Amino acid sequence: MKNIIKQRSWMLLLLFTIAACSPQEMDDYALDGMTRLTDDQVSFTQTASTASDNVLTFTNTTPVSGVHTLVWSLGDGSTGKSESVTATYPFAGEYTVSLTIHTPDGGKATKSVVVVIADDDYSLVDTPVYRNLTGGPEDADGKTWVFDQYNNFTSEVADALGKDIRGHLGLSPLGSYSQEWWGAGPNEKSAWTMYDMTFTFIQNGVQFRMVTLGEGYGRKASSESVGGFSVTNVDGDDATFPFDGGNFNFSISEGGTYPSLTLSGNAFMGYYCGNQTYEIIYQTEEVMALRVENTVESQDWVFIYCLEELNVEPPAVVKVPKAIPLAEDFEGETFLNFVQEDMGSVSGVFDNPLPLPINTSDKVYRYWKSGGFYSNLAFTAAEYKFDLTTQNKVRVKVFIPSFNDYATEHAVAGDWIANKKLLPQLAVKLQDSDMGGNAWQTQTEIVKANLEMNKWVELEFDFSGVAERIDYDRIVIQFGAEGHAGPGFFYFDDFTFAE
Repeated sequence: MKNIIKQRSWMLLLLFTIAACSPQEMDDYALDGMTRLTDDQVSFTQTASTASDNVLTFTNTTPVSGVHTLVWSLGDGSTGKSESVTATYPFAGEYTVSLTIHTPDGGKATKSVVVVIADDDYSLVDTPVYRNLTGGPEDADGKTWVFDQYNNFTSEVADALGKDIRGHLGLSPLGSYSQEWWGAGPNEKSAWTMYDMTFTFIQNGVQFRMVTLGEGYGRKASSESVGGFSVTNVDGDDATFPFDGGNFNFSISEGGTYPSLTLSGNAFMGYYCGNQTYEIIYQTEEVMALRVENTVESQDWVFIYCLEELNVEPPAVVKVPKAIPLAEDFEGETFLNFVQEDMGSVSGVFDNPLPLPINTSDKVYRYWKSGGFYSNLAFTAAEYKFDLTTQNKVRVKVFIPSFNDYATEHAVAGDWIANKKLLPQLAVKLQDSDMGGNAWQTQTEIVKANLEMNKWVELEFDFSGVAERIDYDRIVIQFGAEGHAGPGFFYFDDFTFAE
């Protein structure tokens, strides 16, 4: 009987507790965990800075609870996601400012107001960032930038940032601000019309003019799905689409770690990565490096530009044979410039998959052979040829995983390819970079086949048999055999090229 009374008492207490909750409280903690909004409920304030009427702070005052996301559009191409955002409007005009609140069920509510800026305030753009980019308000024609096609300024940017910067465009893991996965060599994209593009920034009216030869380039993963471009050709991860450039606007925000540059419309800085906001991570009057987040593929892309008149091909380097030992253990901040060709996107420095003897180091290189026929890594000596009379042995530790599919036959590059399977092997080649795409014709190749799996193995490739050659300046590393489309993962470490 006492148990029955206790149970009834608890039930009554629960009913009273529920009845005491207000309807608003019940709604706030409904199953969807949000307050449902309509457009007329969204509100925000605007406050002018004491320094300038053209600097406004917008603050969300919407009575919203539960899970939600704020997205500001400030009318000048810039955006924000915090409770308060500050916008700088150097030039007179009307700007439509919008606040959109998104809820987890896909709902959204928006309020927009037109902000009228009565007068220009050139003091807001008379900063080093604007002047370096545009030449200042007195330069009516602005400044015209192009890709640093020949990598004339790559070392300058790399030294200033202390990052692994290898070329005028390249990529790395998201948030790394580097090009550790790949950096373009001098004139490497000459098959495209990218080097004919110009990017002109004019301070008066914050104008941006992009000139192309009718084509644009970008990531296959985002050019169409995010950028809305009509892709006409795909080559690996690269997409090509019609794009005539045009006249746009730009805005700069100097509130973050680096100034950010945002382009209007569908403008981009030569290679589209799903984002039109760039961080200016290095800038002088003549050179500029931009970093953009490719959130679709979790990548950083870093681009280097110079003034149009400075994009000059350097004199040809006469390479003479030298014996310069090479070594790489992938434990530092910068690495030998191994250039990826047709590699998978997650190739790069990675944690050691099996830190046991003979290789207990923390970091190694993860080599992902993609579905491309000729995936490889290559190091090219920029200023000398290899002196093979005293330096002719490549040594490397490799790890060959058994989880790769070594049984399936794959598509091949042509009927001259006899093997159609991924193989547990490593080929090292010496090539003459002066031969360009025909370097394979005069190469020397050594293959270590049928390698033991699931353990670290040390290999030596002895090129003393071609010690008389003085034309080689490139080392090519190629796992899994070439000519077929079979993908696979491999690892290597402690690379050396020495006596």
